Amino acid sequence: MKKFSIGLFLIWGIVQVSAQKDSIYIQAKLSNDRKTLEVNQEIVYHNHSDKDLNSIKLLNWIAAYNKRGTSLVYRKLEDRNNSLHFAKQEELGKILELNIKNSENQPLSLNTISEENLFLHLNESLQPGKSIKLQLQYKMQLPDKKFTGYGTSAQDIALKYFFIVPDHFDSENSFKRDYHDIEESVNFNTYWNVDFKTPANSFVQSNLQQIQPNSFKGYLDSDPEFIITNNNFPTIKINSDDIKTEIKFGYNISQQEIQNLEFYLPLQLRFIKDKIGSIPEQLFISEKFRAKEDFFGNNDIKFWKFRFKLFSDAENTDLDYFGIISKKILDESIITDKQENHWFKNGLKSYLEIQYLKKFYGDKKLLGNLPETDVLGIKPLKWFHASRVKLLDRYGLAYQYIMSQNLDQKIDEPFAVLSNFNDMAISSFETGTLFSYSADKMGAEKFNSLLKNYISENTDRQVNPEDFLDKLAQEESPTSYLKGFLKQKNRVNFRLKNFRVKDDSLNIKIVKNTDEAIPVKLETQTKDGTRTSYWIETEENERLKTVNLPSEDIYKITLNNDYIFPESNYRDNFLYTKGLFSNAKKIKLKLIKDIPNPEFNEIYLNPRIRFSNTYDKFLIGMNFKNQSLFDQKFLYSFTPYYSTGTQKMTGSGSVAYSFLPAESIIQRLTFGVSGSYFHYDYDLAYQKNSISTNISFRKNPRSTVSRGLGISYTYFERDLNAKMIAKDDYSKYNLWTVGYGYTDNQMIHEKSFSLSTQGMEDYNKITAEGFYRWEFAPRQKLSLRLFAGYFARNETRNNTFDYGISRVSDYSFSYNLLGQSATSGVLSQQYILADGGFKSFIPGTANQFITSFNVDSSVWKIFHVYADAGLYKNKNNPTQFIWDSGLKVRVIPDFLEIFLPVQSSLGFEPAFKDYGKRIRYTLVLNLSTIINAARRGWY
Repeated sequence: MKKFSIGLFLIWGIVQVSAQKDSIYIQAKLSNDRKTLEVNQEIVYHNHSDKDLNSIKLLNWIAAYNKRGTSLVYRKLEDRNNSLHFAKQEELGKILELNIKNSENQPLSLNTISEENLFLHLNESLQPGKSIKLQLQYKMQLPDKKFTGYGTSAQDIALKYFFIVPDHFDSENSFKRDYHDIEESVNFNTYWNVDFKTPANSFVQSNLQQIQPNSFKGYLDSDPEFIITNNNFPTIKINSDDIKTEIKFGYNISQQEIQNLEFYLPLQLRFIKDKIGSIPEQLFISEKFRAKEDFFGNNDIKFWKFRFKLFSDAENTDLDYFGIISKKILDESIITDKQENHWFKNGLKSYLEIQYLKKFYGDKKLLGNLPETDVLGIKPLKWFHASRVKLLDRYGLAYQYIMSQNLDQKIDEPFAVLSNFNDMAISSFETGTLFSYSADKMGAEKFNSLLKNYISENTDRQVNPEDFLDKLAQEESPTSYLKGFLKQKNRVNFRLKNFRVKDDSLNIKIVKNTDEAIPVKLETQTKDGTRTSYWIETEENERLKTVNLPSEDIYKITLNNDYIFPESNYRDNFLYTKGLFSNAKKIKLKLIKDIPNPEFNEIYLNPRIRFSNTYDKFLIGMNFKNQSLFDQKFLYSFTPYYSTGTQKMTGSGSVAYSFLPAESIIQRLTFGVSGSYFHYDYDLAYQKNSISTNISFRKNPRSTVSRGLGISYTYFERDLNAKMIAKDDYSKYNLWTVGYGYTDNQMIHEKSFSLSTQGMEDYNKITAEGFYRWEFAPRQKLSLRLFAGYFARNETRNNTFDYGISRVSDYSFSYNLLGQSATSGVLSQQYILADGGFKSFIPGTANQFITSFNVDSSVWKIFHVYADAGLYKNKNNPTQFIWDSGLKVRVIPDFLEIFLPVQSSLGFEPAFKDYGKRIRYTLVLNLSTIINAARRGWY
């Protein structure tokens, strides 16, 4: 490696660099194979703290790509991405060599070169306000770009967070800062001088000012990024009287998109400048930044060979790039610690979007042009409330959706622990809605003036956004509640209690569930559509507000219309003053789930046809429920069916109410009552009636761990045939069940544990089950299951309640067996992983205890091998040891699998004449299971 040359750098630095601003000088040489980068670097580092420093912390974030077990690898696994975990050595990133010296050419000692935080021990303490020059020589292996969007690929190289830099947020070296791939700033307000030497025909683009080819200089309030490519990516220059900005793109865009951008960008930049005061002279948009910050929800819908456009290409360009450009400008204009204050720039981005949509897309629908699509001459989406929801409503709806599941997080939650959906719905949408609400109340011009001054006063300085909220509260005192909103999950709710007509006025009562002084927007509407708005101030500790308005033929009263404030419930914000539903909500019957219309009490009628089992066969019925696409606390569902197998009426129904405490170890507490009537054998029906309580415990939304406790009482009544009556079988029985479950669905090491006890007048038993699944290679897994069941008391009359060995006795009617009572034929070969879990048809049951160990491992593609072993004991019989083994074919993993037994306690099974009858299969037809699997990684 060539010796580090700093002569020109020092001369230039003396003239150009401010005494209190750090500077970094880099000479980087890219290898011909585009895999390694040789770096000569000088850092001029100032002690910005008020203490002497004996060491300096440098960030070596390329080490996050170096091995398994780093924070980056864990975060990617949380997002259901295992590519970095299983990466090959040549795909990883790391520092290969590193030497650091001070300005006297003295070597400085390091703790390590393989960690993300390098603690550099100084020979002499660095006093406050003083600076030190560090000379670094290192060689790095670049990671593959597929992991984070930064690194090397066949098309180009994207560099960001790879060079070794001081941590500006941690001058006292008090904690470690690991790389999480969340686009946080770590080297703001720094002067950069970067010179690249690249293979022939390569171009370098950057957010730094280009001085000459492959050479860049300038101050940045964000982190530098570079794209090395053989393509010359486009640049658009805006040059008007009030806007002079060059926008560089780190990717190819079509000519049509360029034409659209040349039209929209001047409008967007002028709009943003009017709101925040200034626009940078240069903007650089990387491919990763575009993908992260573009408009969510405007993509075309692709289904099989069909493609449905929501918006025109020009509208998509406008919507996408307004979000991209506004966030890039905010990143360049405001310095914040993203971990702690992510909500500020994210919220301002959403605020700008809301204002932009109000001006240019005020009447545009959430589904764009899709509701106008014809299918066989009709427009089916017109039947849905979703077709009438405005594009502007997306901000309130996203918050409402995640809040209704009690999976929302506090606004000021550290960014690294926000779920992916909360990054959008809470950090961005909820905060942006609050900013917009304040702007509506105090006046947009006043809000924008305050924002402009705040940004201007804090140029090149790290800000504490709570100072902005203090200024906002000073300008408009009712906005003082915003600061408290950061610290807790918000469950504020305004409710129209009732109204009374008194003389020529309406006496309206408004109730709020908080003591905070929060203003509320009230709107009245006449039958001819005339709307009048009023801002109603509320005082601290004032939960009931009475408002008197002139009636003026008012037909409807609304609070906070169009989701303009993030309330916990919008369903009590509407009242009609005339007609049958005066002082009440109208009822509406609907087909199929929809985005809820809070103005109505909606009842969903859903025709259903499904195959139940071989006895009821196809069930034809109608489901009546109040569950929309959003969860509700109170839910009911009733489904009467006609059974084609028995020509009789069957069905089920349930009523449940859930408590969703915002701040508690409990996430959801549900009380429910349910009942069902179906057939479990030919001409034999059963009734099942339950009362239950289920507790889901609080979890970090990014965590894959869930825990729950369930208690239930169930009464069963079933028909018996003559044979069963002769055996004194159970026609009526009741079960008490208490169970605890723990599940960790992480991607590599999946595990679960459950413990339950069940009893009735004739028995009590305790059951425990543990499960572990290890993905030891991509899509190759090893599964282990341990089951144990023990009867503390067993005085039953037969084996109905025994533990199953290879078959389960579905006395609780909870396994959805196709042939509930089948003892032969294809239906009897259905396999359920429960109780002993043996795949071979080992006869018998266990009425004293059973323990089993089940092993399953990938071999090749969809083929697995399995083995089961266990002990069981029946009364008055010795303990028995049993085992089996065989081959499993995963046709659709976890949903359709086939088991081919080979060797077992019974012998070599393929030699048996009835081998075809010994083949087992699993068949899971549960849509909610598929949906829950798809949701992982979002919330």
